[in-house]
Amino acid sequence: MQRSHAVPVPPDLRSPEPQRGGVSATQQALDAQTALLPYALAVFTVSLPAYVWAGSHAPNAVWMSVTFAIFAAAWAAFYGAVNWLKRPDAATNLKLRGRIQILCALLWAVAVAQIAVFADGAGPAREPLLITAVAAAVVIVFFASPWLPSLLIVGPAAAAGPLIALFGHAETQEIGKLSWGAIALAMALALIFNRVLRRQFEMAAEREALIADRAGMVEASRRLAQSKSDLVATLSHEIRNGLTGVAHVLAAAAGRNGRGAPSREQLSAALDAANDLIAVLNTTLDSETAEAGRLSVDARPFDAVSLLRDLVLLNRPHATTKGLELSVHVSPELAKSERGAALADPQRVRQILANLIGNGVKFTVRGRVEARIELTVAGRLAIEIADTGPGLAADEMERAFEPFLRVERTSAGTSGAGLGLSLSRQLARLMGGDLTAHSAVGVGSCFRLELPFDAEALPERDVTYDEPAAPITAPLERKSLRVLVAEDDGLNAAMLRAVLEQLGHHVVHAIDGRRAFELAKSIEFDLVMIDGRMPNMDGPETIRAIRGLPGPMAQSPIIAVIGGDAEEAMECSEAGADAVLRKPVSVGAVARAVADAIAAERTVTEGRNVA
Repeated sequence: MQRSHAVPVPPDLRSPEPQRGGVSATQQALDAQTALLPYALAVFTVSLPAYVWAGSHAPNAVWMSVTFAIFAAAWAAFYGAVNWLKRPDAATNLKLRGRIQILCALLWAVAVAQIAVFADGAGPAREPLLITAVAAAVVIVFFASPWLPSLLIVGPAAAAGPLIALFGHAETQEIGKLSWGAIALAMALALIFNRVLRRQFEMAAEREALIADRAGMVEASRRLAQSKSDLVATLSHEIRNGLTGVAHVLAAAAGRNGRGAPSREQLSAALDAANDLIAVLNTTLDSETAEAGRLSVDARPFDAVSLLRDLVLLNRPHATTKGLELSVHVSPELAKSERGAALADPQRVRQILANLIGNGVKFTVRGRVEARIELTVAGRLAIEIADTGPGLAADEMERAFEPFLRVERTSAGTSGAGLGLSLSRQLARLMGGDLTAHSAVGVGSCFRLELPFDAEALPERDVTYDEPAAPITAPLERKSLRVLVAEDDGLNAAMLRAVLEQLGHHVVHAIDGRRAFELAKSIEFDLVMIDGRMPNMDGPETIRAIRGLPGPMAQSPIIAVIGGDAEEAMECSEAGADAVLRKPVSVGAVARAVADAIAAERTVTEGRNVA
């Protein structure tokens, strides 16, 4: 009996079926067999008189005592198994449950074999005893039928003893054939019953999985509805506040209500409110795009040190106005190395770091904000933005990374949608990095951005990192370009014209794609800016048409101006756009897009010259 512990683990216990919800078919089969155990216990208890009668035919008292001991051990094992299976932790351990149930059934198979052994020498009682053993084997087959591994192991084991004894003598071979047929029929019916149960179990498991999926979809819908509600509430608040301030200044400028012209401070406040509102809308759009799984990144090697220095330089005037020290520290190994580059989307990294540095300057009242960049032991690039601001407690830090949630203790009186940190973490993870933070109340906070880093890569030098030091409100000292703007919306066209002329370029406006194509056929432009969605000919169609023109116009840089849809951006890029600019436009964004488009055009031209 000690060898019973070496029973092999059935295959379906080694590899449980993957379930989306509910219980597996294997667990249901074991549950069904478990439900039959009390009845099996009752059957064997009722069968005790027959067992005693069979045991009385044992050759000697010792053998009879062993027979009764085996029966008692089997009954006690069954009783213990029934009680153990009532425990909560027993339901989840399928491997142990399967072993115990097989071992209990094998104990009864041993008891049946014991009857068959001493029945073989019982004289006139031989045949009744063997037929009784066959009946006991059939009963065991029935109780093992719900779970296939138990049926295939225990059924043959229980039938082996009586059949061997019956076929061992010529005078009982006919009875042996009948018994063999009875056991074979019992096994066949048990297999059919098992198959029916198995199908029911699979359907029940599938139903539970569907219920779980439905519950998940309901929860996802609830979260989506809550997110949309938070989005509407946040945007309503920010738009109302921003537009109210702008409207008051414009009313003063228009001379309404008898007020004088707005002061320079009022105009500056209105401009700040408008810029804050644009930032909120851009962040919200990016967050919704990321939530829908349509936010894409373009990972490539770039100079993260130059990018960080650029952003610190841009934010330093604001920090100086507040009396803060804003500094950058570059580790010696990065400062001295001529090779090595971060592998990520430089524009998205710029967006993350601009948000972190901007938050540090915005929320820090006194002290300093420091940007640090170094390599980690694991060979990744780490950029830390540390400040001496109010600091956050653990629960406040967790809330700060949740969308649409703001920490009232520190954000009172400041604008924002509460999306900057959550979007930054999404972007970091989308690029194979991560954004973490630690903070202490009254001491300050430190946000850490980690990105993939290639020590042998050569960074792509982006002209936008070297230019922001120049006042962006004044025309840049560069070649004046003749720009064709295709835009059907009058306000957007006026904004683009104003920005381009502020940058020192000359603008020709076309009201739709067809008119832009006709102008491009007759006039050579240095740059084309095309709205992605227009009547008559939309943006991608117009871009393809211009690219198909003969002559140098087909190689002119083209910028697609889109509303923020990722699919729209992909269509324009596939049609031949060199850069993509998202509305609403700003002077800095237009300047960067123009530089990107011109740089892309130079690369294409050089490739053609080589060819």
